Amino acid sequence: MADTVLSFVLDNLSIILREEGRLLGGLRQEVQHIKDELGHMRAFLKVAEAKEDGDPRLQEWIKQVREAAYDTEDVLDDFVFHFARQRSKGFYGSMKRTFNSIKNLRARQRVASKIQSIQARIRHISEGHQRYQSEYGISTDRVSESVAAVDNKAWRYSRDDALLVEEAKLVGIEKPKRQLISQLLECDSEFKIISVVGMGGLGKTTLVKKVHEDAAVRRHFQIRAWVTVSQTFNFEELLKSLIRKLHVEIKKPVPQFIESMTDTSELKEFIKDFLRQGRYVIVFDDVWDMEFWNSIKFAMPDNSNGSRVMLTTRKKDVASASCKGFCGYVHKMESLSFEESWTLFCNRTFEDGCCPDHLKNVAQVILGKCDGLPLAIVAISGLLAVKDVSKIDEWEMVQHSLGGELEGTGKLDRVNKILCLSYNDLPSHLKTCLLYISIFPEDYEISCEQLIHLWIGERFVERNKGMNTEDAAWGYLKELSNRSLIQVTAVLHDELPWTCRIHDLLREVIVSKCWEQNMATVTTGKHTRWPEKVRRLVIHNLYDNSSQESHCFDHLRSLITFGSIESLPQTLLSELLSSKLLKVLDLRNTQLEEIPNEIFSLFHLKHLCLFGTRVKTVPKSIGKLQNLEYLNLGGTKVRELPMEIEKLQKLSQLIVYGQNISLIVHVCDGFKTSANIGELATLEVLRFIDAATIVENDDETSRVVKEIGKLTQLREFGITNLRRKDGKELCSSFEKLINLRELDVSSMEKEEVIDLDHYIPSSSLQSLRLLVLRGRLENMPQWITSLQGLVRIVLRGSGLRQDPLESLQHLPNLVEIKFIQTFQGEGLCFKPGGFLKLKELILRDLKELRWMRVEKGAMPRLQQLILQEIPLLEELPLGFNT
Repeated sequence: MADTVLSFVLDNLSIILREEGRLLGGLRQEVQHIKDELGHMRAFLKVAEAKEDGDPRLQEWIKQVREAAYDTEDVLDDFVFHFARQRSKGFYGSMKRTFNSIKNLRARQRVASKIQSIQARIRHISEGHQRYQSEYGISTDRVSESVAAVDNKAWRYSRDDALLVEEAKLVGIEKPKRQLISQLLECDSEFKIISVVGMGGLGKTTLVKKVHEDAAVRRHFQIRAWVTVSQTFNFEELLKSLIRKLHVEIKKPVPQFIESMTDTSELKEFIKDFLRQGRYVIVFDDVWDMEFWNSIKFAMPDNSNGSRVMLTTRKKDVASASCKGFCGYVHKMESLSFEESWTLFCNRTFEDGCCPDHLKNVAQVILGKCDGLPLAIVAISGLLAVKDVSKIDEWEMVQHSLGGELEGTGKLDRVNKILCLSYNDLPSHLKTCLLYISIFPEDYEISCEQLIHLWIGERFVERNKGMNTEDAAWGYLKELSNRSLIQVTAVLHDELPWTCRIHDLLREVIVSKCWEQNMATVTTGKHTRWPEKVRRLVIHNLYDNSSQESHCFDHLRSLITFGSIESLPQTLLSELLSSKLLKVLDLRNTQLEEIPNEIFSLFHLKHLCLFGTRVKTVPKSIGKLQNLEYLNLGGTKVRELPMEIEKLQKLSQLIVYGQNISLIVHVCDGFKTSANIGELATLEVLRFIDAATIVENDDETSRVVKEIGKLTQLREFGITNLRRKDGKELCSSFEKLINLRELDVSSMEKEEVIDLDHYIPSSSLQSLRLLVLRGRLENMPQWITSLQGLVRIVLRGSGLRQDPLESLQHLPNLVEIKFIQTFQGEGLCFKPGGFLKLKELILRDLKELRWMRVEKGAMPRLQQLILQEIPLLEELPLGFNT
């Protein structure tokens, strides 16, 4: 986390020195010095953070660096607030006069004093940096070696914990064991890779070990070996270890020359020659990245005799990529069911395997925390097995202090360490993103979209060259899922994650780390531990009023609420909003009736979410928020935005719609504006704008529709109240929207035709993934047939008389179709070779439909068929069983 904070600060310092150098004046040298010193510390931090768990002195030093970095960022933002913002007010040409004003002179002196104070702190911290470098014998060019040493030490805990699970005689292992043995013993001669993937503690090693040692497997393979890889492996030593194990298996001594060999190519060739002697199965346990497999695969010969290689890994991409190019099979480890968990828990905790009645409730709550993770169940069982079963208060104490137990040195410490292995393996930016998930309430169904927008608002997402920031954020989410650290619980079209969660015990770990690093302060209505400086405040349902007077919110950068907050006093909200450093403000679902005026003084505000509030109007003052990048007024009563919205030149997401929006509602409520919406050139998301905005007479094309073509960065676009006469102009705008991924169009009235059947070049809209059209269609637009990337289409109220399937059947990536009041004909025919990827088909309210036919070869991947309100359809569609 300190490394990430330093990255932010160093980036900001570079910008300040480059763009605001004239304003800094005599302070430029001090700021440059701070930047240089922090830069020197950054590389050492990578080593220090890996070692800090075992050294309180390092922990304190890292804390000092982190706080100094935070305070440096505060001073920089204070500087920009007082001086750099003057340019946006037209004062840049008269900056000299501004500097001479008493008000700005005092502010400048205050900033100068803070910078000089931080410079002295940085100098003191730097002395500790030099001392630790000397004490640990670490130079910046040895950082990777030092981190590797720490990781190897941590890895040993992983193997110990695998043995802990082994001793547990896991329940629920027989079915996956049979599946894997079947894959090993299949009567074919092809060389096969079998990967077992899942989060740490699920019992991958245990399962594969039981398979590897099964009597049938031992008889089938002449050559067997087991190699544990680890996060940071020495490839030469690993190859030699494999050679030794192969010779132990055949009960022959290892050739003496092997120990003196250093050429890995020669070692691989030796292994390859050895394995050619018979049918083999080699297990590589605990593989962390593709570098290992890409290095070892050339030593695994294809003998055309049914030889096998098995891998265990926490990473999905390692599991799938290792199987590519081979006959591969990926087995995803699942958590234990509650029944299996209860059996394991009782067998490990109670001598007779039965839980006393008076302990069942508390035991089930504790077990729920384990969420089917075998390692956690075994560890917690060991902790509870020594408790007095007659004293329920001892069990309740464990229940209430489970997070604290994870930080201890007992059996639960093993769980902590194995979960921390995956955390420690993350690059610094992903560590920050994972820790941030701790702000969500326990058992909360996390919206992936909300999460990545918060990441972006907090500046956790690095801007990669050639990649949109939001795409980069989705990549972060995918990587955390790939590493089995978060679990995607629902997906949308194109397999895009919709909701996710984290394991309860992993949450306990990151909550603890989050507190240690003062990343966020979470209040739940109960007693809250308050740090000296609150930088991010997260409120769950109720605010803890117990001692609010003693808290300092001057350094507050983020304020986020969850749940329906009814008891947040206005005076407290005003106090929280008084921080001039606020950049993220997410007050979703609070009972706000109007936008507090204090918000419009937040010069640094980047992320403003008022989703689900009772706000009705947006004042002209919105134009003051010139650094705003994200504005979400979804689910509010706002129906109009002032023309000042066009001043928000950094705005990338503008989301405004009524509370009744739904894919099954005919028309959603958009917003009107007199602004030249095309001036917001940075917009990537615009949902939902009212096309009827500023129409002088009935013959005039909506000005909004004309403006849309200027928004060439749009990725998601929704428009309501479209008139028939606006269709041609809108299609003309579509030609320029080459980045558009989601399009949602609604007509003005139920009988108003959406006239989109106009020419659009086939090269346009190739990025479109989702298309929603609500309103009458005389014809299916011809350009739909060219949407090669379309994944999901929703048509409602179309009233088509021609078969809409003709336009869709050959779209290569179409996965979902939803037709509601779409077709007035009597029959639908799915022809051979059509809809090759379609998985979900929903047909609703088709009053005239009498028959459906699916010809052989159509919809081969269909998984879900929903038919509703089709009164004349007398039998199931013909052909579904062909």
